[in-house]
Amino acid sequence: DGPSPADARRIIQDSVAAQKVGLDGQIYIDAGGLPRAAHYDQHFVPLARFLQAKARLQPVLDEREALFGPSSCPKAALYVGWYSLQKYVDAFGWQQGAVAWHVASFEAMHLRDPKSNEWVPKMLQKGVAATLGAVNEPLLEAFPLPEEFFPLLLTGKLTVAECYWRTVPQASWQMTLIADPLYNPFANRPLVKPQDLPAGLMP
Repeated sequence: DGPSPADARRIIQDSVAAQKVGLDGQIYIDAGGLPRAAHYDQHFVPLARFLQAKARLQPVLDEREALFGPSSCPKAALYVGWYSLQKYVDAFGWQQGAVAWHVASFEAMHLRDPKSNEWVPKMLQKGVAATLGAVNEPLLEAFPLPEEFFPLLLTGKLTVAECYWRTVPQASWQMTLIADPLYNPFANRPLVKPQDLPAGLMP
């Protein structure tokens, strides 16, 4: 799905191409997004620490209240952050096959509107292959937890759709995943060992 049939077709083409060679690039994590809900940052910082310890990766972690600025995130393969409501920030140079999502309400409300500035349609237009978002107010508790979704994905054992359904807290409640459900960007080049995941996360 997406703002246009061409966007939907490109998602499939990019997913097939990226899975063959393995998704490569930088991981960006944008914490510090919403002062009145600062407790939610506890889901971003542990992700960065896990990636450093278990995947031997060096994610770019920003804990400032301000978001990543325009054109400040080259070669973006993975991204999660918050909070810019219905206002996409063109900070990223997306790698082919990028998996990215932004925690904010309504970011998929106008998915099929090519003029929308919401994060889901805009990221798809800019080149992201897999993303998720809310079609209406979901509350924070409805989003998958970043420290669960991304480590699962990096094992290469599960597809994007399997990672989503394994980690989304509530089925059929305002959230949607836009991706080729069979896409597994790390199938041929896993970066996390299943035994390093938190207990109970891997099925």
